[in-house]
Amino acid sequence: MWDLSAHYLWWILALLLIAGELLVPGYFMLWIGLAAAAMGVLLWLVPSLGLLAQAVLFAVLAFASCMAYARLLRPRLERSEPGSERLNRRAEQMIGQRYELIEPIVNGRGKACVGDGQWLVSGPDLPLGSTVEVVAVEGTTLKVRPAA
Repeated sequence: MWDLSAHYLWWILALLLIAGELLVPGYFMLWIGLAAAAMGVLLWLVPSLGLLAQAVLFAVLAFASCMAYARLLRPRLERSEPGSERLNRRAEQMIGQRYELIEPIVNGRGKACVGDGQWLVSGPDLPLGSTVEVVAVEGTTLKVRPAA
């Protein structure tokens, strides 16, 4: 009734595996699906390939494609840009920056002008207008020292 060539079955399997990747995200089924698609192309080119040879080649291609992803592609995708570890942590981005005090530091507490806002600072007592350098962050308070 249905006269499907074996390479069509591999392509159908590839589509099912890749569609399965949409339901269960990760990477595993996508790369095995690509190996199944490659098997379909290989079987289209060499139609006399036996069933055992197809199974062994598929296993080798699936393993190779998963390893290629894990060793070659994944590390490149996970590489972060310098400074991106502080991307959404505004206070940590201020470490090393210099600001002017808009309120003197008395008993270890004061305020500094940061952009168009004010931040609490802690450090040694300093007069109004002093320039300070941020050395650390503790919650919403900037730890400062006198700028050299």
